Amino acid sequence: MNVWAQGNESVYTNLDGKQCRTLKSAPSGAASYVGQCPGIAGYKLLVEEDDVRQNITVVTPRGQKHSLNLWEVISPAFSNVGQKAEWRVNKAAGKPVPVALIVRFSASEDAANPEKKTSYLGVAKITSREICVTNKIPPGAKANEEARRAADEAANKPCLKNPK
Repeated sequence: MNVWAQGNESVYTNLDGKQCRTLKSAPSGAASYVGQCPGIAGYKLLVEEDDVRQNITVVTPRGQKHSLNLWEVISPAFSNVGQKAEWRVNKAAGKPVPVALIVRFSASEDAANPEKKTSYLGVAKITSREICVTNKIPPGAKANEEARRAADEAANKPCLKNPK
């Protein structure tokens, strides 16, 4: 029995343009975009793009914005987020309560081969005190399981800092 996963479930949010409402879009030729995607339990996700790099900001039910700074803590390279975000939730009084968020983050880190992307999983904790990335999971056969385990243990982990 996995104690770390006891009671937690996964709920998904689509991050593609079909589910998200455009809040800001630069004139053609400029690469700047902000889209708002529905989340769960009153949370929303903002998908931001600037200079061919993407990021996600978590918006709480009270409207507080918490940038995950994926373009700093995961990779500063040209990047994009995956098609879905995975919320790790537990139930309180029969309602889902998010405890963590998992997002795929693909970065072009090989300057000699910009088409080659490294696909990381970023794990962010969601607590009443802070929302931030706690784990950067490298590609691997068990990356999804590792990310879920990290998400279920994220509440007590420190936030990742910019590696500069």
